[in-house]
Formats: sequence, C-alpha cells, structure tokens
Amino acid sequence: MCLIVVGWRVHPDYPLIVAANRDEFYARPSAFADFWTDTPEVIGGRDLEAGGTWLGIARTGRFAAVTNVREPGVGKGLHSRGKLTQAFLAGQQTASDYARQLEMRDFSGFNLLLGDSQSLWYCSNRGAEPQELAPGIYGMSNHLLDSPWPKLVTARLGFAQAIAKLPDRGPLFDVLADDEIVPDTELPSTGVPLEWERRLSAIFVRSEDYGTRASTVLTLAGDGQITFEERSFGPHGRALQSSVISTAV
Repeated sequence: MCLIVVGWRVHPDYPLIVAANRDEFYARPSAFADFWTDTPEVIGGRDLEAGGTWLGIARTGRFAAVTNVREPGVGKGLHSRGKLTQAFLAGQQTASDYARQLEMRDFSGFNLLLGDSQSLWYCSNRGAEPQELAPGIYGMSNHLLDSPWPKLVTARLGFAQAIAKLPDRGPLFDVLADDEIVPDTELPSTGVPLEWERRLSAIFVRSEDYGTRASTVLTLAGDGQITFEERSFGPHGRALQSSVISTAV
C-alpha cells in the first residue's frame, strides 16, 4: 500500500476512519477484501504470493496497515511486510506490546499502524521509535509518518473535509481517486527515475504494469459497527469490482 490516511478519535461517531490506496504491480496475485477463511474474524484483502495483507481489521476491533519505505537498491528483507499486519490481526497482543516487541530487522523498510480499539500505534524500522498516537489525522506513504510529500498533504486536507460528510463515504473515495500529477518543482526525490517520480506523485496511480489496485474506506463506529468498503482496479485504473462488508465488534 502506498497511501493511507487515518482519523483517530477526531469524529464524534467514528473513533477510527481510514482511507487508503494500495499500489502494487498488477502481476502480483491478490484476493479481494473478504473475511479470511483461515482467520474468520479478520476482514481484508490478501496477498496470494506471501500470504499477508496491506490492511485489515478484525471483529475484535484490531486494525493494522502497512506501507513500504521507498529505498531503491536496498535488498529485500527475510519476510514479507504483509506478515506484520497478518500476525497482529490474528493475535491477541495489545498494539503497544506488539509494537514494542516486534523484531524489525527481518523486514524491508516499513511503516506500520496498529490499533486495538484503546490505542493507535505507529512504528517503523527506518529511524522512528514506536509511538502511541494522540487523537488526530495522520498520513503515511512511502516515507515516515506525516512526511510532507505533496500527495500526502493533499490527501490529509481532503480527508479532513470528507469525514464531516460521513456516513456518506463517497467524498473519501473522491479523495482517493485524485490522479493529478504533481509539478516537477514539487516532486520529492526518492531515488527513482523522474518518469516514475511523476507517476507515483499522484494519489491514484495509473499505468500499464503498476498502479492503484484497491481503494479502501474503513470505519469503526462508536457502537462497534465496522464497515469495510473496497473498490478494485486493473491497469490504467480500470474498475474491476466493489464490495461493502459490514459487521459488529
């Protein structure tokens, strides 16, 4: 996943609000969001190559999401980053204990959000100590939490306006569908060729081989109602399917 914005205890009716785009090569096999057959209390998409997930929530209210850190030329870690979320969602540790006890050296660069209804934690193996997040709106892309990349700044601003219109989730999907390319003068320098830097600067990424494969809006209401809506896409942003899953904690 390459962009995620989270509202933690900033809305009177929804303690947790998530809007996220997962960017990946289209050739990597993935399953659409659903309840997991091997862990039925968990809802999320599934990476069919390594078995993990980029974003999920359990009926217990446990939430997890991960993004990679863009660092061209750095070797791959021993384990897939999707295992970080999978293990937390299927486990029983608090977010605090999981974040503090995590063995981070075995993974490529990552940003990880962990929630357990009582707290929301952020951790990374690229220079950031695990930290509990105060109520607020936070964003992750492919650098550290709240890095001021143009697309992340734009997404956070749009998210702050869109959540005022809940339970209508359409405005949040509008934020995620923004495919505007950032001007060259505002591009971050992340070590990839300029053509890719431009393409990846959009909130919604389009190309033939790589792009936004899923847009997700997730809400956890104060009464325990979970709503997980996913819209899936193919090459050049071609719509594939959409689904809404609702359940109670």
